[in-house]
Amino acid sequence: MSEAVTSRSAQRRTTQKRILDAARTLFAERGFDRTTIRAVAALASVDPRLVSHYYGSKGLLFTAAVRHHVGHDADGDPVAASEAMLTSLGMKISGLPETSIAMLRSMLTHPEAAELARREIDDQIRSLAATIRADDAAVRAALLLATTIGITVARELLKVSELRAASPSTIAAILEPAFHALTTGGDAEHQPDDGEGSVRPAPGSQSRRIRRPR
Repeated sequence: MSEAVTSRSAQRRTTQKRILDAARTLFAERGFDRTTIRAVAALASVDPRLVSHYYGSKGLLFTAAVRHHVGHDADGDPVAASEAMLTSLGMKISGLPETSIAMLRSMLTHPEAAELARREIDDQIRSLAATIRADDAAVRAALLLATTIGITVARELLKVSELRAASPSTIAAILEPAFHALTTGGDAEHQPDDGEGSVRPAPGSQSRRIRRPR
């Protein structure tokens, strides 16, 4: 019995992935307006009712297709959340597939798609804010996500030359102190150290290292 349940569960995940892959392809090729549930179903080789069963409306399907989890499953640890955000940014600017770039463009140009993306971002802000120990946690979370989105748009869509020339690791290293400061609420106790008990200064900073009490 358990094997049968596992098999059905695996089949369901496979079908959902086919639907999402088809949706991403069509949203990228046709845009939000000209993509239909029926067309997605045809490309995924499933019944249109199955698409509606799993994802409901076209809007909800678009939301699922563009969703990028922040990935800050760090048990409330703000530094781990910051590192996860930097990793997420590195993945986004290491070479987005054309379908992702086209869908990002759709999010920025189509009002309904933009509203759906905004709701997803709001959910991510609330989730990320829960890991930040500060009274203004929601604002800090919004700044982190806005920075991530802004850099991705500038590098991948606007093709800003300085960002295109810089490697993802260079960008992450420059942003690291700011990301840590935002997630820790500016608390030096949670800032990353150099392994010797000293708070690591920002790249290019002339400030002295701050020794942590032992």
